[in-house]
Amino acid sequence: MSLPTTEVKTEDLTAQTAKTKQLIVQKFGGSSVSDAEGIKRVARRVVDAQKAGNEVVVVVSAMGDTTDELLDLAAQVTDSAPAREMDMLLSAGERISMALLAMAINKFGASAQSFTGSQAGMITDGIHGKARIIDVDPHRIRTALDKGHVAIVAGFQGMTRSTREITTLGRGGSDTTAVALAAALEADVCEIYTDVDGIYTADPRVVSTATKIDRISSEEMLELAASGAKILHLRCVEYARRFGVPLHVRSSFSQNEGTWVLPSADDKITIQEGVALEQPIISGVAHDRSEAKVTVVGVPDIPGKAAAIFQVIAKAHSNIDMIVQNVSTHGTGRTDISFTLPIVEGADALTALRAAQPEIGFESIEYNENVGKLSLIGAGMRSHPGVSATFFKALSDAGININMISTSEIRISVVTHADLLDDAVRAIHKAFDLDGDAEATVYGGTGR
Repeated sequence: MSLPTTEVKTEDLTAQTAKTKQLIVQKFGGSSVSDAEGIKRVARRVVDAQKAGNEVVVVVSAMGDTTDELLDLAAQVTDSAPAREMDMLLSAGERISMALLAMAINKFGASAQSFTGSQAGMITDGIHGKARIIDVDPHRIRTALDKGHVAIVAGFQGMTRSTREITTLGRGGSDTTAVALAAALEADVCEIYTDVDGIYTADPRVVSTATKIDRISSEEMLELAASGAKILHLRCVEYARRFGVPLHVRSSFSQNEGTWVLPSADDKITIQEGVALEQPIISGVAHDRSEAKVTVVGVPDIPGKAAAIFQVIAKAHSNIDMIVQNVSTHGTGRTDISFTLPIVEGADALTALRAAQPEIGFESIEYNENVGKLSLIGAGMRSHPGVSATFFKALSDAGININMISTSEIRISVVTHADLLDDAVRAIHKAFDLDGDAEATVYGGTGR
């Protein structure tokens, strides 16, 4: 794989984390703690880190597919569960993991104390199911560390300050919990452990020959995360970049060096000799099956109507990704507006739009969940038309039809039929020579 035009000296960071008395935040995903043996393996790793002279804080996700199983169970009980009760239900998964891991660490000769998100001082707003962290008060964690304990924190959850309600942070929220704690505690590094050896040029479950990336800028990682790469949560990367937290993505199943995500290019950067400074660089290919496409048909083509539509969506707390507005049909004075949003937010968005239909004056709504998004991420792509040509030719040769297109300086994204998405990912990965010489190792997990 091509290296960036600037070389990040991650060996300096690696040496830094090897110093004694470092404060390390380690986050372990559901696949790492999926069963008793996994929990014991993680516990040994945590104990080794503490015995090496480090202060260690651990953030854990729910075991395996526990969160999905709880969602499925709730769906069998009701199709309209109150958001507050869903948060009470889903927060239980991480509490199970934290307690079991603390028990295992104590068994292996170290002292550990577990804390829920609220006990750890994770203060959030009051939006159930997708709360945002507004403050972190880690004094109980700091006290536990000062007493020589390993602090185990349940990820994905927090508490509102005024009403003391339990909230959850949404999918991938444990990553955000870990980075928020790392920032509040001024940790030296936040290690994100998963079931692969780092960040790859594509999901190795889809592209078996994907290449591991040794280091990546926070800007490129933000685009990958926003485009559907599951390895890191978007808000986690945003938080790390804002507060200058170095991220080290590694596998809990091996001792291999992972991928460094650097929050700033202000230091430890040198120009690589002999490399063209404006060479187009491709970091990877990301895909996302979690979005739906909404088309608002027959919108009056006059100023203010698009704004009214997106104000309705905003009030429904739905996050919009790609947007396309068609040219007004000649003689009708009407146009169509299409956008994508998370499937889990689709029902609320549709309800809000239908309620606003008389006021806005559009004709109808089309909703399609059978779509997938593919994104190519890399620096300098906008100024290199050859990248776009290669991208769209590869899709054409693979017989992939495109429904929507969106671009930025370091990203090209398209929406296509969900059934064609894997083929599209493999075609683009091959077209840009991202395939490695060996198959990537996926140690565990389903990627669900």
